[in-house]
Amino acid sequence: MRLSDLPKGAPAVVDRVDDAHASDPIAQRLRDLGFVEGEPVRVVACGPLGADPLLIQIGSTRFALRRTEAERVTVRTGAAA
Repeated sequence: MRLSDLPKGAPAVVDRVDDAHASDPIAQRLRDLGFVEGEPVRVVACGPLGADPLLIQIGSTRFALRRTEAERVTVRTGAAA
């Protein structure tokens, strides 16, 4: 499941960050911010009418991400979370 599709408040863990192309600076920045395999993550809030930005909590830190950035992050939910 993509982070952008995760329901608000649902617990999950990061599975991976997908690169759009070789040397993708956005994907690398997401990894640098802590979006790495096994890290707990959840959507705290969404913009108006489900639009941008998404308020994401990873560990104890919160980030505002565009929906297109959140689409690059694959998460696991349920028993795996």
